[in-house]
Amino acid sequence: MTLMLSKNIQDELQQTARLLATNGKGILAADESMSTIGKKFVQIAVENTKENRRLYRQMLFGDDRIREFISGVILHDETLYQKDDNGKGFVDLLREKNIVPGIKVDRGLVLLMGTNNETNTQGLDDLKPRCEEYYKLGCRFAKWRAVLKIDEHGGSPSQLAIVENARGLARYASICQECRIVPIVEPEVLSDGNHSLEKCQQVSQKVFAATIAALHEHNVLMEGILLKPNMITAGHDFNGKAENNAEEIGMATVMTLMRTIPPAVPGIMFLSGGQSEEEATVNLSMINQIGSKIKPQTPWKLSFSYGRALQNSAITIWAGNVENVGKAREELIRRMKANSLASQGRYMPGSSTTTSSTATKSNYVAKHVY
Repeated sequence: MTLMLSKNIQDELQQTARLLATNGKGILAADESMSTIGKKFVQIAVENTKENRRLYRQMLFGDDRIREFISGVILHDETLYQKDDNGKGFVDLLREKNIVPGIKVDRGLVLLMGTNNETNTQGLDDLKPRCEEYYKLGCRFAKWRAVLKIDEHGGSPSQLAIVENARGLARYASICQECRIVPIVEPEVLSDGNHSLEKCQQVSQKVFAATIAALHEHNVLMEGILLKPNMITAGHDFNGKAENNAEEIGMATVMTLMRTIPPAVPGIMFLSGGQSEEEATVNLSMINQIGSKIKPQTPWKLSFSYGRALQNSAITIWAGNVENVGKAREELIRRMKANSLASQGRYMPGSSTTTSSTATKSNYVAKHVY
């Protein structure tokens, strides 16, 4: 006999997923590990201490205006237990703003033996008790990142890497739903390499289809998940990358999703994948414009789950200085508003860039980890 989720759990998962996919809102990914945020701090000459990490997250979460543009925030485990200067826990601070707290639950990448340095994601062994604890602490959704790379000379991604990463995502999603937590399913095809947009589309279509098939095999409730895929772009080192404009990226992305993702999925929340803040916004807006024009129209909410593409200008302005919090928040709100408009296909390119921002600066990091 197949074990199925109770109706109460199904209803709760669907309610949370729909809330996260609210029209005009997206997700702030603030789940950087201590080492990853440490790399950001080095660039702004801030010491990577627990207190400085708390102060930075307080800058991100403290402005009431974020509720207008953000439906959920992905937290790191450390942040769950931290409080603002007034003694209020960050989880409670977000919930008071009607923002859903989420949590990164994977434990990073490990090499997948028998492949050309491809990876699989670890963290399944103790995932259920961790999810049960996270639910008690107020988290209602989670994130798990699987990574695949395109290397035509090395035969990547291999079928083994595609299958194993899809299975890992499906098992994670199943465990999360059992614990009343909405899983964000993140099959990321990296932008590392010199492949064309067409190659990215070909590989991404295969990866997304395999992921959905694995989710079905694990009896995952499609109405109770969100997808966090890459946009379809040429590789970072592709010689003809400049020839791929937002319209080409938007059309390739929409067609890939239409061919692979069930209409039952409430929302698709794109990762930025190293694009500059402005690129990620422009491309998201074009995806929504194209999605509303084709027939049939795209059935999902198409929005964002950005980390670097929301934070980079703000953290540069903040630079660890309490006197800069106000200016940093203004920049953060500007980027959030821009992406809110983009999620509705209404963003005007260049309208949110300022002399103080680094919005057009590439956020690409080779072999990026969290």
